[in-house]
Amino acid sequence: MNGEFGRATHDFAQAQGLHPTDVQALAEILDAGDDGPVTPGMLRERLRLTSGAVTACLDRLERAGHIRRARDSNDRRIVHLHYAPRGREVAREYFRPLAQATEAVRRRFSDAELRVVAAFLAAMNEELAAPRHHPDGDPPRPTGP
Repeated sequence: MNGEFGRATHDFAQAQGLHPTDVQALAEILDAGDDGPVTPGMLRERLRLTSGAVTACLDRLERAGHIRRARDSNDRRIVHLHYAPRGREVAREYFRPLAQATEAVRRRFSDAELRVVAAFLAAMNEELAAPRHHPDGDPPRPTGP
């Protein structure tokens, strides 16, 4: 599943003349939603990029019409990143078949079955992320028998 999502994302990037990292940036900007707009600094931290790489990424996304930059009205030094309506529509159209396929598969399962799948995936994400969140970078060692 991750492989197929990755291939679809890579194909979208190629079709739009973007780098795969640009699509990751778009996802971060889109996912911000109610948390408020993303700043270039936040994007740098989330994607673990250099300031120069973030600037190049944002320049490509803006030129392609996927995002727009806006200065904060209270502090003009702060730049907010927004998904542009045209970019949102391009992405929506491109990924619509993926969303439709996902919905078709989801309908094959009961709510109870989907809760089990969601619990499994959440537990997998926690376990896979644990080494990154451990202070020395190593996974916690079992303490029991």
